[in-house]
Amino acid sequence: MPIPMSSQPSPRAPRLRQKAQLMSASEIERTLIRLAHEIVEKNNGVEGLVLIGIRRRGVPLAQRLGALITRIENTAVPVGMLDITLYRDDLSTVDVSPVVQERPIEFSITGKDVVLVDDVLYTGRTTRAALDALFEQGRPRRVQLCVLIDRGHRELPVEAAFVGRKVQTTDREIIEVKLSEIDNMEKVLVVEREDG
Repeated sequence: MPIPMSSQPSPRAPRLRQKAQLMSASEIERTLIRLAHEIVEKNNGVEGLVLIGIRRRGVPLAQRLGALITRIENTAVPVGMLDITLYRDDLSTVDVSPVVQERPIEFSITGKDVVLVDDVLYTGRTTRAALDALFEQGRPRRVQLCVLIDRGHRELPVEAAFVGRKVQTTDREIIEVKLSEIDNMEKVLVVEREDG
């Protein structure tokens, strides 16, 4: 008797084993507070500053940073979202076909100091795709990258101006950022692919 399709494991889904917890909820919060202060300091305040979160987990991180910067400077900082699914050059490695969602940023980025926010910097391909998408919407004065985790293994010459934590990983390891807005939990894990 054949096994129902829903019970069969996906041939592409790797089995993962948790190796370590890198950050707790309080460590994520402390790191974001530090990053917010660094962003304000390196940009000499918030004049002309905007934050753009790279969908998915970059968006809540950008929103949190925006709220922290607003408290620090007593001035609201625009926060937008960038959906780069159309621009990825590695879509052949994605299991599910991407859904195209054209969502322009709700404010002008032309002449602004843009801080792109993402959860993990790895090969640099997501950042490159985000830059392509960003420049279709305007010409910022400057673009800086802010990431919660930089795990190395760059394929492209991309460096973050603001880094929460640098973590050396192997190619078999994966960094999983879990945020309450998306995952109903708050932590950063290192997991490893299991053979089999």
